[in-house]
Amino acid sequence: MVVFPAIDLHRGKCVRLRQGRPEAEIVFSDDPVAMAEHWASQGAEWLHMVNLDGAFGQASSNLRVVKEITGSNFQPSASRSGSGEVSNLQIQFGGGLRTIADIEEALGLGLTRVILGTVALEKPSLVAEAVQRFGAERIVVGIDAREGKVATHGWQKVSSVTATELALRVRDLGVERVVYTDVARDGMLCGVNVEAVRELAQCTGLKVIASGGVSSLDDLRRLKEVEASGVEGVIIGQALYTGALDLREAMEMARE
Repeated sequence: MVVFPAIDLHRGKCVRLRQGRPEAEIVFSDDPVAMAEHWASQGAEWLHMVNLDGAFGQASSNLRVVKEITGSNFQPSASRSGSGEVSNLQIQFGGGLRTIADIEEALGLGLTRVILGTVALEKPSLVAEAVQRFGAERIVVGIDAREGKVATHGWQKVSSVTATELALRVRDLGVERVVYTDVARDGMLCGVNVEAVRELAQCTGLKVIASGGVSSLDDLRRLKEVEASGVEGVIIGQALYTGALDLREAMEMARE
């Protein structure tokens, strides 16, 4: 199970929101590049990055930050393969990617894969085209849910479509992997919604990356118990930034 430290970008800063609410923002760093380097030094092999400005439909310079990070060639501090070889830090990135041109530009920055959110619900044909053009390994769909219903536009709108319904739709478009976020739990340190993650993986056969509410190693233990259902990874934000969870310990737990 892969552990993804989260870096949420808002106006060039590294922030965390509570339940996706812009007014509940906490700035953890004015230097996202240094934060990326910090997580790499702790052994992270992946980063989960979100352009909150893009998700909210706002103009921003966050792609410049992303370019600086991908161009820095940070190295994880230790190999997970046991071979002694160390691979480059990989990044999945989402937020405001709503055209093929947006996706192409983002991938052109050196990102490993991109996450499509709102367009997965509103423009499924674009998702199908993206999978066809760039490959299923590079296209991930982000499914953010409030009480089981899909939230879009930076979580500001809630649709009548359930998370499972959307997952099945994008699976039929060729998508193989989704990030599932329980919005009500995000940034709240109240525990991950393991049952919803397990159910989504089992019902769809998709690889699922869990997000929202991770607060302790107990959350990782519970996710590990359902890993065989298709739980591929977990995104951790607030718990790492507040010191409630240590990244090295989290990665060790995930590898067990």
